[in-house]
Amino acid sequence: MNKDQVTELIHRYTKVSFIVKRMAESLIKDQLSDALTNGQFYMLRYIQEQGTCTSSNLAEAFFVNKSAITAIISRLKDKGLINRVRNEDDRRVVYLTLSEKGKNLFTETEMRIHLLLENFITEFNEDEISAFITTYEKLSTILVDLKKNQQEEL
Repeated sequence: MNKDQVTELIHRYTKVSFIVKRMAESLIKDQLSDALTNGQFYMLRYIQEQGTCTSSNLAEAFFVNKSAITAIISRLKDKGLINRVRNEDDRRVVYLTLSEKGKNLFTETEMRIHLLLENFITEFNEDEISAFITTYEKLSTILVDLKKNQQEEL
């Protein structure tokens, strides 16, 4: 690929990623309860998938510092959506789990988001969506590796 082709592809990527990211965030936000931000929902999803985790696990998974996670966790705790459980062997370690209220809100919200995503995923044929998701997963892996390498250099 020559330099002009790369420049054109970068332009197309930047343009489409901005539109897709903004539209997807907006559409997903419309499916969330007024009590949740997109970021809080993704935190609930991560905790639900893990069953239990720590603030450090969340910070690592979301590539943010622990103080940012602490603020989000405090808001989720204040809303009654998560539980904090201290490790009996090491009181400094606090495990996070979803409360019953958090599980119910997550399940309800997840169903609404599923229906939303189904509306546009079904616009693709099976080969198109499979190729897209595979490519998107590859992009995710590349970006995660890049971020990890940057953090190691610091």
